[in-house]
Amino acid sequence: MTPTAQPLLTWSPTAVVFDCDGTLVDSERHWQDARNRVFRDFGLRPPPGFAEQAKGVHYAECGRLMAEAVRKPELTADLTEALLGHFLALVADDPVTMPGAAELVRSLSGRLPLAVASNCPLQVVEESLGRAGLRKHFRHVVVPSDPPRAPGDAAAPADGDGTGAVRPKPWPDVYATAARLCGARPDQALAVEDSLTGVESARRAGLRVLGVGPRPSEEDAGRADLWLESLQTPALLTWARERVAPASPPEPGTDGEPG
Repeated sequence: MTPTAQPLLTWSPTAVVFDCDGTLVDSERHWQDARNRVFRDFGLRPPPGFAEQAKGVHYAECGRLMAEAVRKPELTADLTEALLGHFLALVADDPVTMPGAAELVRSLSGRLPLAVASNCPLQVVEESLGRAGLRKHFRHVVVPSDPPRAPGDAAAPADGDGTGAVRPKPWPDVYATAARLCGARPDQALAVEDSLTGVESARRAGLRVLGVGPRPSEEDAGRADLWLESLQTPALLTWARERVAPASPPEPGTDGEPG
């Protein structure tokens, strides 16, 4: 039976790659607060449904969307800068993990390589995971960059269009790079995502996908291999403890240490 034909919670991946915002760390609300503050600071009003449109989008792209939404493209750079500034202040004051995230990560840690693939700036991801006590469990953190960089790596390998840039989700680059850094074939790795933007990124990279959070439409939920309301779901935690195979010993000539 091929991995894609196997029900997700009977399958054992060789690596797991987590999104950060809204999946591991409850920071999506901070992005929403930051967007609202920016609109208010500039005397602008977002159109209905903008919050859902912006969910999971890289902050630079979000700044552009904000400017387009209010028909003021000349404000793109100013809105983007203000958005990141507000978000950094908010997340520094109140980093909170999502329900079940810490337990799931700790259950998987040491059994197989773990990585984070995020659209957030590296500083935000590192600080959020560090404050939550989770950073030590992840071998790699991959974010959009040019050229790409992941902590502990002199230079992450080129991805996407082969230029050396790692493009943001929904491009596949962050997930493809994270799987490769973990030494896993994409079809043997699992992505854990809360946004449809991230689900699309992981699917395009060839990973299997666990969607988590409020269930979207059936059509959208069907883009993931499985959609669960929370990482606290008992069946998921049982899978992590009992069905995920222990990590293989390091190959000769390697130290097996995280990057």
